Amino acid sequence: MPVQDSTARRLAALMALLVAVCGLAVAATPATAAPHPLAAPGDTGDDGEGGSKSLIEQLEAASSGFVDAKAKLKKSKQRQADLAAELKRLDASLGPQQKALDEIAQQAYTSGRLGPMSALITANSTDTFLDRAETLATVAAQQNAAIADLKNTREAQQRAKIAIDAAVRDEQKQVNVMAKRKAQAETALKAANQGEDASEPGDGGGSSSGGGSASADPAPSGGGGCTEGDPTTSGCLTPRMLHALKQARQDGFTRFTRCFREQNSGEHPKGRACDFSAEKNTFGGDATGGDKTYGNNLANYFINNADELQVLYVIWFRRIWLPSSGWKSYSGAGGDPSSDHTNHVHLSVN
Repeated sequence: MPVQDSTARRLAALMALLVAVCGLAVAATPATAAPHPLAAPGDTGDDGEGGSKSLIEQLEAASSGFVDAKAKLKKSKQRQADLAAELKRLDASLGPQQKALDEIAQQAYTSGRLGPMSALITANSTDTFLDRAETLATVAAQQNAAIADLKNTREAQQRAKIAIDAAVRDEQKQVNVMAKRKAQAETALKAANQGEDASEPGDGGGSSSGGGSASADPAPSGGGGCTEGDPTTSGCLTPRMLHALKQARQDGFTRFTRCFREQNSGEHPKGRACDFSAEKNTFGGDATGGDKTYGNNLANYFINNADELQVLYVIWFRRIWLPSSGWKSYSGAGGDPSSDHTNHVHLSVN
């Protein structure tokens, strides 16, 4: 029995040691946490983007609707400007056209508006008759052409005015959509006890060195599906997300990045999001010093090029930037560097 008691005590001590070691390992994990892996089926908790599935879906829909409406508004404003320039040109041409018609009418009046019969009666010879008939035909043709030009110009002028009115109505429609989408995003954040106004996470320029604001090339038209190979994983990306990744790298943001991953919600499984680590070679703990400056600069780079890259939102250091609302407070449920986005910049594109 004493031998058995001794063995039991030794086993108990060994188990205690194992538990202690495992506890230390678990406690150390959050410091170097990467974005969360796939959550359990049906889980509505944090799925790696700092919020619940319902919150992420609301932000996605709100920002996508806002970005689309903003693009339509820009296009409509450009059409209005083009139509206004065309209307100005038409207005300027009306005066000379009316003057030309008046001169032709005066010429016809001076010549007595001779008809073929009177020209024949007063003609001294066949040659005189033909000369007068030719002159009359020329004047009539000029008058008809001038009348047609004036009519066409006035009709084009009217069409341009109608089109401008339609463009203005469309602009107001898009402005209303943008306002609704802005309210949708902010209401969703408020419901999740987030979304207070937040200051920018740092000054930073638009390049990795912090100097100047690099300009990105416009994203491909149309969102597209997850059809392009993801150079950071074995998954896929949309053409726009791949474009944004390439633009960031081209402009000096080349640190550790992961894009596609399987999860229950968010943009990553759609190939429309990437996580850009603040550290060079991995996802570490809270960014400090030069790593945090790198993250600030990268976040500002995406914001400065939001229209060109079709940005839906940027998450960085307990803040989320929305195209409708700017920076808002935003913290993950886990309270770790991954869900709080204090070790990486998250980018989602439309």
